[in-house]
Amino acid sequence: MSLTAKCCRSVMAFRPNIFYPRRSCVLFSTSVSPADEGTAGSGSQKRRRRRQKKAAWTDDLSWEERLADAVTPLWRLSYEEQLELKQSNHRRILSELSGSLSPDLRSALPAPASAKLNFPVLPVLPSPVRDGYRNKSTFSVNRGVDGNPKTVGFYLGTASRGNIVCVNGDHLLNMPEKHTLVARCYQDFIRQSSLEPCLLFHTGGHWREVTVRTNAQGHTMAIVYFHPQMMTAEEVAVHKAELVEYFSRGPGSACQLDSLFFQESTMTRCTHEESPYQLLHGQPYLYEEVLGFKFRISADAFFQVNQAAAQVLYNTVRDLCVPGGAQSKTGSTLLDVCCGTGAIGIISSPRVDRVIGVEIIEQAVRDAAHNAALNNVENCEFLPGKAEVVLPALMSQLSSAPGVLTAVVNPSRAGLHPKVVRALRNQDAIRRLVYVSCKPDGEAMRNFKELCCAPNQEKKLTGDAFSPTLAVPVDMFPHTPHCELVLLFER
Repeated sequence: MSLTAKCCRSVMAFRPNIFYPRRSCVLFSTSVSPADEGTAGSGSQKRRRRRQKKAAWTDDLSWEERLADAVTPLWRLSYEEQLELKQSNHRRILSELSGSLSPDLRSALPAPASAKLNFPVLPVLPSPVRDGYRNKSTFSVNRGVDGNPKTVGFYLGTASRGNIVCVNGDHLLNMPEKHTLVARCYQDFIRQSSLEPCLLFHTGGHWREVTVRTNAQGHTMAIVYFHPQMMTAEEVAVHKAELVEYFSRGPGSACQLDSLFFQESTMTRCTHEESPYQLLHGQPYLYEEVLGFKFRISADAFFQVNQAAAQVLYNTVRDLCVPGGAQSKTGSTLLDVCCGTGAIGIISSPRVDRVIGVEIIEQAVRDAAHNAALNNVENCEFLPGKAEVVLPALMSQLSSAPGVLTAVVNPSRAGLHPKVVRALRNQDAIRRLVYVSCKPDGEAMRNFKELCCAPNQEKKLTGDAFSPTLAVPVDMFPHTPHCELVLLFER
């Protein structure tokens, strides 16, 4: 296996003029997706952040700087400093895992903060793109600083305190100009509309958030979320037509949308199966290329938020799953759990005989099958369903299959279901497991410990324990504290 860590780390010295030259970082609740922008820390860190939140409303920070501190809290640091901070954080997090793997049969006692790492952690692999890297952004609708309830941006404050303010995100370092243009145009549209915004479901209103997706070629998809309340389908159709007119021939045509979707939803989040995404204008999909493979992106499909860094991530994962650039090992199988639209499996497919992906979102499974065909990949199979339901039965089939079995898992922040951990742990044929986590100090840490602990009859963990042998952080989210962590387990 060969993973280079010698990467150029240039200093990012950009300072927006609207900000004061201060170095404090004040965190607020925001509407940014927690999968990308969540925070975590020790009890003392959480208490310190609570004090910062309380004080933030009385200091001299501008609204723009407050939002930047919430969404991109490392924006004041050079990129070199950001990487050093992330490296330190990951070494601290992984020290907890090392400490739990004590010689006395992997103690279940909490690890000391000073536990020594017993496996290498490579330097953080930097993102090739540091500014404007997001290919997906969701903008909320709420009262702005001036009190206008039809303001499109990001939240500051909390609902419990009743001090939520919506602030435009044009100045954020991670936000592409195309995304903020769509947000501004959507704000203009809903301010012209006769309908009220839906700030709280139980208080009425209709216009809700907008999601913007782009690809490396600059193609743009917008998804408008709408609460129909008691409106008839005919009444909703009138406002859909106005939306299309605005973005196709009106002032919103400046956005040059390639796709405009509309979803009627009475809940905070709905899948395509629960409430179909309606294509009002343009093409049904975007396409993105990663490491020479082309991928179709549906309105609700998961795709890494930073395309350039995704190439670094997937190249790292592929090299750990099939080290040394080995090609087509006879009988080798890659089991891809939480496979999404099939990126990891398809990219790794030339190096193995067979790829089996498991994914809960049916549309993502359809996208994965399409992506395999699009790339003339014939050795991939994608199965729909909850991993905790599909995997135990699948393992009984794989146990009798010849050749090497490798697993890769890329779950959400919630981590793997205990039944999935149990199925992976108890499948002796799996000698190598690659875990990709965007939040290793959360539920993923529980997964790590259960993969590596001594056999436990009570938890039905009967297979031989895995051991962590290499950790590789990849900076998917510049200007934030977060990374994707790729952790290799072997036994």
